[in-house]
Amino acid sequence: MCSGFQRDDCVIDGDTIRLNGRKIRLADINAPEKSAPQCAYEKQLADQATKRLLVMLNEGPVVLRAVDRDQDRYGRDLRVVLVNGRSVGSRLVDEGLAETWTGRRRNWC
Repeated sequence: MCSGFQRDDCVIDGDTIRLNGRKIRLADINAPEKSAPQCAYEKQLADQATKRLLVMLNEGPVVLRAVDRDQDRYGRDLRVVLVNGRSVGSRLVDEGLAETWTGRRRNWC
């Protein structure tokens, strides 16, 4: 988990990580907001998604796959993140901890 001075190779939230000094946004999903949740339920889901993403990333080698856009408006690299050949974003969606990215954010409350 990213915290304090730990800012390399860590999980920021359910759809954002730092890897090799780069901030990477999982391009295929939207996870609940951890930093500014709209309700207690969104905060709970965000915490679960963050913890689950950390576990998934430690299951095997991480591979980044480029998408049609290189970066988002915040300068984060947009990538599909694969572990053992499967998108961790898709796995989070399957587990109800994220949604497939459609271009807009969902209201989790």
